[in-house]
Formats: sequence, structure tokens, C-alpha cells
Amino acid sequence: MIMKIKTTSELQPLLAILRAAGKKIVFTNGCFDIIHTGHTRYLAIARSFGDILVVAVNSDPSVRAIKGEKRPINSQAERAETLAALASVDFVTIFDEPDPYKVISALQPDVLVKGGDWPIEKIIGRDVVEARGGKVVNVPYVEGASTTGIIEKILRLNTKLGS
Repeated sequence: MIMKIKTTSELQPLLAILRAAGKKIVFTNGCFDIIHTGHTRYLAIARSFGDILVVAVNSDPSVRAIKGEKRPINSQAERAETLAALASVDFVTIFDEPDPYKVISALQPDVLVKGGDWPIEKIIGRDVVEARGGKVVNVPYVEGASTTGIIEKILRLNTKLGS
């Protein structure tokens, strides 16, 4: 499982070898704070677009910048390890920037996948992938499956139990 977790610079030569062997590299990214059904379905669908799925995970400081000071719930190491345990995921890398543009530019995936809440024209890194002749895809968003929704549900239950 830990062998699946790599730095971007470790992934570059590995992906070059896999690509040379005819493998199609798929890339996606996100916070993946509390893994839920929406995530697992999304990652399985993403994997179906190629042979190797690379998941880039926002670092803890990056998540805080995007989601606020109370996030992430789980550390970047825990999130990376959980993702690496999934059969659909081949490699996990952690990035510090607020968006994955630098990682996408470095890894040059063949397919870039994001959730349906991202219109294709707004997907970060689209220009990089399409410039290589690659494909950019958004997959359907699983309604009601979100980390924020899970946190809100826990807080509501906690309030009910505490009163």
C-alpha cells in the first residue's frame, strides 16, 4: 500500500516507463478528506478510462486554504494511505498548491478526470492534457455523497445527543 504513495518526481520516470509500454495514464485529484461512496464510485469510474490511475491529494495546508481552518479531518498521510488501499488506485501523490496544475504539467496524463460538478471548460490542467492529444472527462456527481454533508450530519447528531 505504501509503495503506491510516491512524490511527483518519483512518479515521472515510472509513468514514462508505463506509457512507453502502452499504458494509458489517468489522473484525478482532490482533498478526499473522509472517503465515502461518492469517492469510491468516482475513482472506479476514473480508473475505467485507462490502465493506471494516479490520484493527487491536496496536502493539509492546501485543504485548509480551500476548505477552512477546521479541515482536513484526516491528515494527508492518512488520506493517502486510505486511497492507496483502494483497488482502483495505482498511485497516490500529495501536492501543496491550491490546484493541481503543477502536478498535471509534471505527470502529463493521457486522461484527466474530475467530478460532474466541474464543467469541462473549467477543469484545471485541461490545456496541458489536450495539448498532448489527451482527453478530459467529468463523471457524474453522486448526489448526497459529500464530506461536508457527512460532517454536517455528525454535527447535527452530536447536537441532538448533547441536548
